[in-house]
Amino acid sequence: MARHQNIRNLDYEAELEEYGAFSDEEEEELSPEDQVRMREGTAQVLEALGVEAHKVTKAQIEESLWHYFWDVDKTITYLISKYIDPPKKPAKTAPPKVAPKQDGLLGGSGAPPKMSKLQQLAAARKKKAEGKSASEDVEQTQVKMTELTVNDNQASKENRPLAGLFGKRVKTSETTAQGRIPLTMAEPTRPEIPQAQAPEVTPSLHQEEAPVEPEPVVAPPKAQPSAFASTLFGPLSDSPKRKPREVPDAFGKPSPDDVVLAAQAKVATAGKKSANVQNKKGSSSADGVTNQVNQLKIDDTPLPKSRNLNVLSEFEKQKGKKTASFVVVGHVDAGKSTMMGRLLLDLNVVDQRTVDKLRKEAEKIGKTSFALAWVLDQRHEERSRGVTIDIATNRFETETTSFTILDAPGHRDFIPNMIAGASQADFAILVIDASTGAFESGLKGQTREHSLLIRSMGVSRIIVAVNKLDTVNWSQERFDEIKHQVSGFLTATGFQPKNIAFVPVSGLHGDNLVRKTADPAASWYTGNTLVEELEASEPSARALAKPLRMTISEVMRTPQSPISITGRIDAGSLQMGDALLVQPSGEKAYVKSLQVDDGEPADWAVAGQNVILHLSNIDAIHVRVGDIVCDPAKPIQCVDTFTLKALAFDILMPMQVDVHRGRLHAAGKIEAIDAILDKVTGKVTKKKPMIVKPGTVSRVRVTLHSKVPLEAGQRVVLRSGGQTVAAGLLE
Repeated sequence: MARHQNIRNLDYEAELEEYGAFSDEEEEELSPEDQVRMREGTAQVLEALGVEAHKVTKAQIEESLWHYFWDVDKTITYLISKYIDPPKKPAKTAPPKVAPKQDGLLGGSGAPPKMSKLQQLAAARKKKAEGKSASEDVEQTQVKMTELTVNDNQASKENRPLAGLFGKRVKTSETTAQGRIPLTMAEPTRPEIPQAQAPEVTPSLHQEEAPVEPEPVVAPPKAQPSAFASTLFGPLSDSPKRKPREVPDAFGKPSPDDVVLAAQAKVATAGKKSANVQNKKGSSSADGVTNQVNQLKIDDTPLPKSRNLNVLSEFEKQKGKKTASFVVVGHVDAGKSTMMGRLLLDLNVVDQRTVDKLRKEAEKIGKTSFALAWVLDQRHEERSRGVTIDIATNRFETETTSFTILDAPGHRDFIPNMIAGASQADFAILVIDASTGAFESGLKGQTREHSLLIRSMGVSRIIVAVNKLDTVNWSQERFDEIKHQVSGFLTATGFQPKNIAFVPVSGLHGDNLVRKTADPAASWYTGNTLVEELEASEPSARALAKPLRMTISEVMRTPQSPISITGRIDAGSLQMGDALLVQPSGEKAYVKSLQVDDGEPADWAVAGQNVILHLSNIDAIHVRVGDIVCDPAKPIQCVDTFTLKALAFDILMPMQVDVHRGRLHAAGKIEAIDAILDKVTGKVTKKKPMIVKPGTVSRVRVTLHSKVPLEAGQRVVLRSGGQTVAAGLLE
C-alpha cells in the first residue's frame, strides 16, 4: 500500500527532466570524472583522424563521445560517415525502392525493417490487387485502340466501325505539297481517348493506301448483376436456353372494386331480364320499376304522428288536483332530509317496513338517526357522508294538491345544485335548527344565502319550519326569538309579510308536520301544521300561452326510447308527436311519448308540470343537462352577451363570474357596470360606477365564453370564487 502511495505522489515532470535530452547547461555541469574522460576521448579522436580532423568541430566530437558513452571507435566511425566522408545522394531518376533513414547519432542499419507474417500477407494481397487493376486498364485500352480505323473516301458509309460505341464521325484531311489525302477517323465522344494513346497515322504521299478492312468490334465485358437484380431475376447465365424468371402478376386477378361492380352489373342485368319477362307477359315497364321499389326496405322508424290537439282547451276541461312544487332549503345539518322523510312516512308514501330496513342499514355504519333522511338521500356517497349532494325529488298528494318535493343540498359546495332546485319551485320551505348555537351559526351561513337565492329566482312564498324545537323543550321564547330575527331578515330580502309563515316542528318525531303535537309543552302553538300551510299556498301563475320552454334536468336511457329527458315545463305546452328544437345544439327531435307528474303516460303536458319525454330522431351527443327544449317555430336564441338588472350580494366590479340559470351554468365576465338603479322606481341614480356595494341594484353587461340559450325575462345568478355575488333579471 505504501509503494502505491509513493507512485501516486511521484513528480512525473521532475523524472522526465532527469531522463530528458541534455542541454548546454547540463554539459557544463559534468562531474570531474566525466570531464577527464571527455578530454582524453577528444584527444584520442583527433589523433586518429589526423589530417581530416579539421572537418569536424570539438563540439561534434564531444557530443558523439557523450552519446556513445566514451567509445572512441564508434565515435570515429560516426564522424567519418557523417561529416568527413558522407555517402553520396542517390540520383533523382532512379530512386531506391526503400530509403530508410539513419537513426542519427544512435546509428542503425539501412535495411528495411523485418515484417511479420501478417504484414507480409497484407502486402502480397495489396500487390496482387494493384496488378489486377493495372491489367484490366491495359485490356480496356487495347480494346479501344482496336476500334480505331483509317478509311478512304471510297469506303462504304454503312460500315462504320465505331457505330454504336461513339456518337459521331468526323472527316479530317492533311495537305501536302503534292496533293490532299483524305483521312477519315471516327472521333469518340464518350469516353475521350488521351492524345498520348492515340495511334499515329502517317499516310504515304506518292502511293494511295489500300482500304483497310474493319476489325470486328469486341463487346465490352458484361457487368455482374446486383444483389437486388439477382433476387428478382435469378443468377446471370450465358446459356441462350435460359428462361426468364416468372414474376407473378399482381394485377392478374380483379380488384375488390371490380368484384363489387361486376356483382352490381349482374344484379342490374337480372333486373332487366325480369322486367323484360314481365313485359313479354303484358305488364308495362312501370310495373317492373314499382316491383323493384317495393323490394327496398327502410330501417328508419316512422315519425310519431301528432293528434293535433288543442292542449289549452284540454287542460281547461280537465278537473283534477292542482299541482305545485316546493324546494326545501336551509343550513347544512338543519334536518331537511329527515323532516321530509318523516313527512312521507306520515302520509303513507313510504311504509314503515322500508324505514325499518333503512334504520338497520344505518345502524351498520353508526348513523341510526339518518334512517329517515335516507328515504330521499339514496346515493351511496350521500349516505356515507351524511349530506345531500344533489336535488332529491319525491311526490305526495293531499286532498286538494299534488306536490313535488325538491330537497336541496345545504352545504356551500353544492349551491349550484340548490339553484337548480329553486328554479323549478313555486314556493319554498326554509328549515332552521332551533337548538342552542345552531340557529346563530346557520344565520351567518347558508340560511341567509339560500333566502337571497330563492327570492332572486322568483319565489315569493316561503314557509319557515323551526325544527328541533323539542331539544329546547318547546320553548316559546326561543321560537319567538327566531321568528323575530328571521322575519326582519326575510322582509329586507324582499318577501312580503303575508307570504311568510312560521311553524314549530320536530322532524325526527313528526310533531306538527301532518298532525299537531300532543306534547303539553307545545300547547301554546295553535297555528296550522306544515302540510296545512302547504295546501294554503297557491302555485305561481302558469305561462300557458307563451312559446314552449323546458330546461333539461336529466338525460337517461329507458325502454321506451334510447334518449329520454326529464324537466319542468317553464312555459307553453306540448303533445305527443310534436317536433322540438334542442338548444344550443340546434338539433330537432320528436316526442315519441311522454309521462307527467305521476309517471302515467299522457298525450300532452302544460307549463308547471314535471314531465318525462321520450325522444326520437336525435343523437345523444346533441342533448345535455341544462339545454333548453323549445318550439322550432319560435326558438330561443343563443347569445354570448347580455344585460342584467342585478341585485348585488357582494361588491361588484368588472371580474370573472359564473352564470347560473337552473341546471345551466357558463363561464363569463362582467365587462362593464352601466348604472346604479333605484330599488323602488328603477331610475338611474349613477352612471358608470367603478364598483357596486352589496344590497344595491345595478345594470351590468356580461360576456360569456360560449353561446348559451338565454332570453329576456329569465332569472340568472352570478357567482365568483365559490360565493354568490349577484342575481337578477335579463333585460
